Amino acid sequence: MRIALVAPYDFAYHGGVANHVTALERHLTALGHHVVIIAPASKPVTAFGNRFVHIGTPRPMPASGSVARITISVRLANKIKAVLAKEQFDIVHLHEPFMIMLCSAVLRYSQATNIGTFHAAEGKPGYNFGWPVSRWILNRRARKLQGHIAVSAAARDYHSRYVKADYSVIPNGIDLTHFHPDVEPIAEYCDDKLNLLFVGRLEKRKGLKYLIDAFKKVHHHNPETRLIIIGPGTRMRPKFEKQVRDAHLTDSVVFVDCVSYQDLPRYYKTADIFCAPATGQESFGIILLEAMAAGKPVVASRISGYAGVLTHEQEGLLVKPKNAADLAKALNRLIDDPALRAQLGARGLETVKNYGWDKVAVRILEYYRLTLLRHGKTVSAEDTQPQTLTIV
Repeated sequence: MRIALVAPYDFAYHGGVANHVTALERHLTALGHHVVIIAPASKPVTAFGNRFVHIGTPRPMPASGSVARITISVRLANKIKAVLAKEQFDIVHLHEPFMIMLCSAVLRYSQATNIGTFHAAEGKPGYNFGWPVSRWILNRRARKLQGHIAVSAAARDYHSRYVKADYSVIPNGIDLTHFHPDVEPIAEYCDDKLNLLFVGRLEKRKGLKYLIDAFKKVHHHNPETRLIIIGPGTRMRPKFEKQVRDAHLTDSVVFVDCVSYQDLPRYYKTADIFCAPATGQESFGIILLEAMAAGKPVVASRISGYAGVLTHEQEGLLVKPKNAADLAKALNRLIDDPALRAQLGARGLETVKNYGWDKVAVRILEYYRLTLLRHGKTVSAEDTQPQTLTIV
């Protein structure tokens, strides 16, 4: 099959959609398909050779308490038409298909079978720009979308408010050859202290404020604890650092600016407990899966995107969002019970196997085939045969 993977966000910038598309390209290519990524980029993207097509220059735009790096240029049509004419794709797979400008424009001009993956659970990705004109455009674009994938039930429920369709829920995947327990921990944190780990952008919706408040109680309960905070973000970091100073926790809280993708599994390995206190707007818990793949117990907010990945008392504990007291109680429970930590971590290792990209990519490929057949498109005999995914 000839497949286009279209992403609206800056592909030179680390993010959930870019990571998803990168992994999917790798696995679909390994299955023998011709895959091209189409995305904006703020700097050259060389990892994919001529299989990456750069269309549009991204600009930072405020979006739902975060920043979306998207292209807002209205001069993309000629390059889009040229790529589509040259490649003659069987499948055009758009991630957040109505996000301006790239995905919406590709959908407008594509004559292939168009499939959308809906990632967000909040934030109106592409629905609210220029309202009410956007509603008219949305209705026209929606008619060109033949397949609808949501990464979670939370994402499905959110997007179905705007686009009525039959959604197939296929989760995000995780690279289990990269995230696993058999890595070296970070030596400087391997001492007598028990490590709590936070990974996420330093934004309000990630809930770090509540974790620091909870850690005051946790550290009082057990002074031999350390909180490691990993995440980019400069605007709110001074506020969090002040919160730590005011709580007299500077010797027990560590801020780590940037951690490479290669080193991230080592930090999960270093942790005794992983904590995800997000307040909402999370459609999926990919960081929960990364921690589970390292065999670590998780304490997370009871929000729909996280509850779809983690079962309370199975792989970890779910707590009330925006509630430092409930968070501290759950953390102290795990701190006091090493056997429970080990039990939850072991269950997480079993659960995360269902999210390996080797399985997720095959599910997406099968959805491509079913969508082609449902719309009367020809599928080659080779493409209908079961395939085994081998990554080398």
